[in-house]
Amino acid sequence: MAEPELNAGQKVAEAARSLAETSDTPRLDAELLMAHALGVERERLLLDPPKGPAPALFDTLVERRLAHEPIAYIVGHRAFWAIDLIVGPGVLIPRPDSETLIEAAVKHFGGRAPQRILDMGVGSGALLLAALAEWPEATGLGVDQSEAALAIARGNAERLGMADRARIERGSWDAASSGEFDLILCNPPYIEAGAVLPRDVADYEPASALFAGADGLDDYRRIAPALRLPPGGVACIEIGHKQGQAVRTLFEVAGLDTQIRTDLAGRDRCVVVTPRA
Repeated sequence: MAEPELNAGQKVAEAARSLAETSDTPRLDAELLMAHALGVERERLLLDPPKGPAPALFDTLVERRLAHEPIAYIVGHRAFWAIDLIVGPGVLIPRPDSETLIEAAVKHFGGRAPQRILDMGVGSGALLLAALAEWPEATGLGVDQSEAALAIARGNAERLGMADRARIERGSWDAASSGEFDLILCNPPYIEAGAVLPRDVADYEPASALFAGADGLDDYRRIAPALRLPPGGVACIEIGHKQGQAVRTLFEVAGLDTQIRTDLAGRDRCVVVTPRA
C-alpha cells in the first residue's frame, strides 16, 4: 500500500529539517517556499494551513534552496521599508540593514520633505522607491551601469505606481556632481576583493554590486570628490560595519561634514554627509 502524501504542514517540517545545514532560518525558509508554492501569503499558510497534499512544486523550490539559491530569488520578491520589490539575478537583494539609510534621511528632514532624490547604483530600486513612498511629493532619479538592474528598477517603479516620479537611467557616480538633489542615497559596492562570502551571496548575487578593490573603498574614493549638495541637503551612503572612520575621512577631506548611523544590531551602517557650514 502506498504511503499517504504529506500535507503542507508536514512537508514544511520535513523541509525545515533538511535545510538546517543550508540556512540560519530553515523553518522560515520552508514556510516562505510553501506559501509561494501555494500562491498565498505566509500568514495565510500559518493561520489556515491546507489539509490536502502539498503541491509538487514545493520539492523543486526546496532543492533550489538546498543549492543555496537565495529565498528572494526563488520567490521573486523582497519586502523593503514600506514596499515590496520584484528581485532577481542581476540585482543585489535588498536587506533590512539598508533601511538605516532611509531612517537617517527621515531624521535629517524632520517635518519637511526632500524635493529631488538621487539613488546611485539603483539596483532593484529599493532606496529610491522607498524614499518616494515616504515622500509622495518628491521626484527622483535612479542610475546604474547594469542593464539588468535598470530593467528591474523600472519594472518596480511601474508596479508601485511611481513611474511618473522615478526616472531610471544608465549612469555612474558622476550623477552626484550636479548639485540639484537635496537627498542622495547610495549603497555602493564595499566588500574587499578576495573576501570569503556565504554561498548564497557569492554564487548568486552580482559581483559588480559587491566588490570594491583591495580594501573595499574604491567606490567611496570616486564618490567623495564628486559629491555636491545644496544647503540643507544630505547624502546617506551605506558602509561596511568596519569602514566608518575610513569613509568619513574620505568625505571630510572633500570638504563635507559627516556622521555615522548604526543599524539595528548597533553596527556602523550609514555615513550621513552634509555640506560644511
